[in-house]
This record gives sequence, structure tokens and C-alpha cells, in this order.
Amino acid sequence: MKKTIISIDHLSCVLGGKEIIRDISLAVTEGEYVSIVGPNGSGKTTLLKSLVRIVRAKQGAITIAGKPLEKYSQRELARLVAYVPQADGLPSPFSVEEFVTMARYPYLSSFSGARKKNEEAVAFALETTETCHLADRLLSGLSGGERQRVFIAAALAQEAPVMLLDEPTTFLDPKHVADILVLLERINKEHGVTTVSVTHDINGAALSGGRVVALKNGTVVFCGEPGEFMDKKILNEIYGMRFHFIEHPETGKRYAIPVVDR
Repeated sequence: MKKTIISIDHLSCVLGGKEIIRDISLAVTEGEYVSIVGPNGSGKTTLLKSLVRIVRAKQGAITIAGKPLEKYSQRELARLVAYVPQADGLPSPFSVEEFVTMARYPYLSSFSGARKKNEEAVAFALETTETCHLADRLLSGLSGGERQRVFIAAALAQEAPVMLLDEPTTFLDPKHVADILVLLERINKEHGVTTVSVTHDINGAALSGGRVVALKNGTVVFCGEPGEFMDKKILNEIYGMRFHFIEHPETGKRYAIPVVDR
């Protein structure tokens, strides 16, 4: 039986005097792929940020690998949890290799053996994300899809057993969306990285093969398998609109199409 690696117990967070998430309880097991969905303002990003202490809890508790979140030093936490934030488009003076290497900060050491280990981890991350050919390019000169692969490479270089991603496919064209989803699924299945991804892409969430958690107004309104999630009544409750479903002609999987009432 797989162990619980993330445990959230009756968590509430307040930002700007407003309660963004309230009384959320959720457990994630080792090697799981969890997609967090929900309307804008439902608390998805706040929940993710609370797991790396960017947002502090008003009440409740978070446990990572059996230890309270507040008991970790920042370096200790970074060895367990890698965080990929939303793309900001800001210019960066670093090359791809430099950027990915900086993700090794939890392991910085003066020992020569550590230097070799760092180089191996960076090489592995670049190879896994197929970004070796970008190593000398400036991050600011990359396309959106290339940048996202590099951000994921940096997270991989941390060698953390948990990867948190905030909208990893935002602003990407359909091909790059598909490429990123395939990459994340491969990292999860082949390397056992526990993956928690916030997304607006309900079809991508359902097709990931992992568990889907839906938030609305700061609370969990659905938690279950993708097949259960792709239901008219459930999607209507979450998003306040109607959906039609079509079956993929090759895979047979269901896709949800929002119905725009005019």
C-alpha cells in the first residue's frame, strides 16, 4: 500500500482579508497524479502555494512526508517539493543550463562529489525534457512551449519526489499543450514523481489518468476518478453551465464541450 506524502487537514487561508480557501482536507499518495480544477477564484493556486509556504494558513495543518510543513527548513522542503509557477513572461538574463542548475540550490556543497552529482542531475533533467539543444540559449529568447519545458526541467533537477505545477499549459498552442501533458504523464509514470497540477483544462485533467479534485468558492466539491468527473451534473455544479460530451473516434474517451447559451 502506498504511503500518503501530502496531507492537508481542515486548511483555511486568508488573503487581503478574504477567506480564499476554507476547511479543505485532502491526502495525496506517493506516485499519484492529481489535477486540481475549478472556476477562476476558486482557490486552486492558493491551495498549491500553501504547500510551499508562499501562502500561510490561517488554520488547519499540512504534513509533507509525515512531518508538519512548518518544521522544515526551506532547503529541506525544496528537497521534497518542486514548484513550477505560472509563466510570467518576464525577461531572464540566464541561459537554460544556468537556470536549471540554479534549481540544485538545496544540494549546494563545497565537496567535489556534490558538483558531479549536480552536473548529472542537470543533464538528466535536460535530457528527460528534451531541452539539451537549448542549453546555451537565453531563457528570455525561448517560445512559451520551450520555456515551460525548461521550467519542468528545473523542477526535475531538484530531484524532489513531489512536483507542483500551476497552470502548466496556459498560453500554449494545442501542440505544445499536448506535448507538456505527455511529458508530465511520463515523468509521473516512469520516474514515480508525485504530481499535483492546477489547470483550467478539464479535458486534459480527465485524460491525465489520475485523480481529479475540483474546487468552488474555496472548498472541495468533487474528488474522484476522471470517469466520474466527466458527468453533466457534476460539471454543471462546478462551473454553473451546461456541457455536451463527445467520444474520441480513436481512443473512445469522453471530451466535454461547454454549451454557450445565447
